[in-house]
Amino acid sequence: MHLPSFIARRYLFSKAHHNVINIISIVSAAAIGIGCMALIIILSVYNGFDKIVESAYNSYIPDYVIEPAKGKTIDMSKNSRIITALFDLSMKAAVSGEAEHVQAFHVLEETVYVQYDAVQSIARIKGVDTAYFSLKRFEDNLVEGELSVMFGEVPRAVVEESLAASLLLRPQFTTPLEIYLPSRTEDISLMMPQSSLMSEEVRPAGIISMSSADDKGTIFIPQDMARELMEYGENECSKIEIFIDGEKTSSARSLKKSVIKEFRENLGDEFTVKDRYQQNETIYKMMRAEKFAIYMILLFVTIVISVNLLASLSMLIIEKEEDIRTYQAMGMRTSTIRRSFMLHGWLICMAGAVIGILLGLLLCFIQYKWGVVSLPGNFVVSYYPVVVKFSDVLLALLSVAAIGLIMAYLPTRSIKDKTHRSA
Repeated sequence: MHLPSFIARRYLFSKAHHNVINIISIVSAAAIGIGCMALIIILSVYNGFDKIVESAYNSYIPDYVIEPAKGKTIDMSKNSRIITALFDLSMKAAVSGEAEHVQAFHVLEETVYVQYDAVQSIARIKGVDTAYFSLKRFEDNLVEGELSVMFGEVPRAVVEESLAASLLLRPQFTTPLEIYLPSRTEDISLMMPQSSLMSEEVRPAGIISMSSADDKGTIFIPQDMARELMEYGENECSKIEIFIDGEKTSSARSLKKSVIKEFRENLGDEFTVKDRYQQNETIYKMMRAEKFAIYMILLFVTIVISVNLLASLSMLIIEKEEDIRTYQAMGMRTSTIRRSFMLHGWLICMAGAVIGILLGLLLCFIQYKWGVVSLPGNFVVSYYPVVVKFSDVLLALLSVAAIGLIMAYLPTRSIKDKTHRSA
């Protein structure tokens, strides 16, 4: 039998229920439990909001983007490595049975000046293939009209929501959207500036909602129109967007894991390959920083609460002064006595932590299942979202265990050696 743990359990389950020290110990455990419960609930609610934000971004963002490391365009006729990499991807998708879920699009992008009726603005055009909006992931972002850049042989535009609002644009209106871009080949004329501008007219077909700040003010137009406006060759593009759907299947997940590694190895330093995180690195870093700040605040509160444990254990050591002398007279080492009391305090802490975590998980399950606590105001969900992560539970348990160990250790230093007492 492990002697320190035996002594610690004896003191922990003492029958002196009316002892003030026992009451303080119960209060300490309860306070630590409340702190752990709050830690689990708040982190889970924050995870829920994170998931909503990420889903809003990830609904239309490509899984991978290939961009030139230098310059603005990729000339496919001079970059056989990209063609080879895309061919290898299509072959792997075919072998894994995910060919219909993998699509790559050549995209043209440029900043332009737009005018709709009498309203002007700066926007960003995005020239895409006619099959671009056939992807189901765009359907949930449609606000009005339809997602299509062609109606037969007639080119059309899909406008981002905030830009459409600033231009007072509606798909039902017949007024064309005018797009202007300085020519890449013509010299700027001070006498007739308009002669050095490339221009196109296109009627809006729909309005799309896009959450990312980088996508605000985007206008989707047919790729051929964008190529003429930007004066690019047939084989030139600004970037390549790769979409891999069917994420619930194991073959699609394994395909995703291998894509970015192989692309970066095969394409070298001339191209940049970005995943979803790297495309929205700022927002992801901000969310992680906010979660870390919340965790540190709650951890500090838990440390303050744990001071009760230090007080109760100090009082227990004073009360058990005679027991300590008896142990020393029987030949027990002082280090063993200290471990016994330290383990006693740590057990109080862990008992409160485990109970608090279990209560927190139970409340999170109730909120997830029935949405008991509603969310005020107009939001995308009507109740507080919760997402419990095992890493958060483990982190909370380990953090409180470490705090409890420190708080249990500090009072035991007051236990002196027998030789020191005799002196």
